[in-house]
Amino acid sequence: MNLPPGFHVRAFDCCIEAAADCAESCAVLDRYIFPTIPRSDASGSGSDIALRVSRAGEAFRLSVDGKEVASAPQPIGLVPDIVHAIDEAVVRRLSALRAVHAGTVQCNGRVLLLPGMTHSGKSSIVAELLRRGATYFSDEYALIDPEGRVHPYPRPLLLRDGGDRQVPVLAGELNAPVGDGPAPPGWILLLNYQAGESWNVVPLAQSLAVLALLENTPHELARSPRMMEQFERAVAGAKCYAGKRGDAADAAIEILRLIGQA
Repeated sequence: MNLPPGFHVRAFDCCIEAAADCAESCAVLDRYIFPTIPRSDASGSGSDIALRVSRAGEAFRLSVDGKEVASAPQPIGLVPDIVHAIDEAVVRRLSALRAVHAGTVQCNGRVLLLPGMTHSGKSSIVAELLRRGATYFSDEYALIDPEGRVHPYPRPLLLRDGGDRQVPVLAGELNAPVGDGPAPPGWILLLNYQAGESWNVVPLAQSLAVLALLENTPHELARSPRMMEQFERAVAGAKCYAGKRGDAADAAIEILRLIGQA
């Protein structure tokens, strides 16, 4: 029996195996699973998470570690589920790095963090910043090392289509480069979206910014006692702000003005 075409990707501390039973599905996996990280042959080695896309009649089905988790009329419709499964696997296996839910871009050598959980609008603002010249780090996680630097987490952006459906978009489709190494934080912005509101932010104490990072991490402080030190180092060199914003395009313009990149 022929094995399906596939590949391995080692992302941080996680080995991802991806395979499909048709060329179309394999191309989607290759395009959207950490596209900037090199691949290796999927045969003959173990993995921390195994993804399979198979066709059954008119549907494409996604299995994670042998369990079917989603189906869609086209392989690209499975990408949000693929990305979320990989996110969970990677974050669970991080050792030195600690993750924070945050949209993350780089401007002139320093990183801008937009902490916030799912549905907070991180991806939309990141996309607008990329369209205006920022370098992509992530639309979901800031990975912070023991020195307080942020590492790129180059998954595809997942942008909403006006409803609940998420559409995968690569940074290159927004004419933006992807970060190729860690950088120190320069700014941390805690923004609360309110429809129809104008931009209104004020400086935030660094101690409150540290608390915001703790509130938005999937890690438990009791199991990661040094995480507080990592977050304090990350915040130490950053200018911190909090306030209200309107739509993503206007917010991106105001952010670039605030950090002197307009």
